[in-house]
Amino acid sequence: MGSGQRPVAGVTHMADIILLDGGMGQELVHRAEGVPTPLWSTQVMLDHPGMVRSVHADFLAAGARVATTNTYAILRDRLEGTGLEDRFTDLHDMALTEAKAAVANHGAGAIAGSIGPLRASYRPDLHPEVEVAAPIYREIAMILAPQVDLFICETVASLQHAQSLLEATRGLDRPVWLSFTVNDQDGALLRSGEALADAYALAQEADAVLINCSTPEAIPAALKAVRGFGKPFGAYANGFERISDGFLTDKPTVDALNLRYDFTPELYADHALAWVAEGATIIGGCCEVSPAHIAEIAKRLEAGGHHIA
Repeated sequence: MGSGQRPVAGVTHMADIILLDGGMGQELVHRAEGVPTPLWSTQVMLDHPGMVRSVHADFLAAGARVATTNTYAILRDRLEGTGLEDRFTDLHDMALTEAKAAVANHGAGAIAGSIGPLRASYRPDLHPEVEVAAPIYREIAMILAPQVDLFICETVASLQHAQSLLEATRGLDRPVWLSFTVNDQDGALLRSGEALADAYALAQEADAVLINCSTPEAIPAALKAVRGFGKPFGAYANGFERISDGFLTDKPTVDALNLRYDFTPELYADHALAWVAEGATIIGGCCEVSPAHIAEIAKRLEAGGHHIA
């Protein structure tokens, strides 16, 4: 658990900003210097013990107040055929241990239990029906709940996906942050093609509404869509040029995606501070956002008179 400094769903005054960490998976790929596999960051915990803790530590040192657990891709369907099927619970425990150790050593921060999409990211067409998906997610939520400060349900690509997560996390006494991924060309639309504004009723069950793993340029339209939901809101974008057709396949790997050439800490901070100007109170980074990017955002927030909660 966090060490007492625990961000909750809201903020105490308008200058408060909750600063998330950045992209764990991509940071691990860069540090491990290996070829990405469909297991993404899961295999790294076995091959490079302590590396996840080191990434958490670097993000916290950069100014992040939240350590997002390396559990996004620990899903039974992702483990099928890998030889790790029987290590589902063990892998979650490993990720939680790494996050808790980093927060304890840092002396402050909260732990957000990440729950990623079933089957594949950005593929709402593959997501199971609610009655199938919710029990799958519930198993994960039950593992995470005793050891995290909140749930962060990431890269939610459809209304059905959101409903599954809300049902799975209901009654577990942890804030739920629902984070949608939107169309890179039109941030008012989910990856499913559904209007983000149509998530209003579902969002009333969440404690905060975020946008993640979308291009920075798509975020303003998405924030406009969720601003009226009556919930704290924010964003953490990725650094890819776009989600390519090569990634929208079975068992994709991140080498099908291209890092944009202009993704410097300074330029990403420009985007993030613009989101704050539009009312966002929870910001951070997704894929390809490094500790350097988070440090630049922290510096800008403090210079602008914001309190990082």
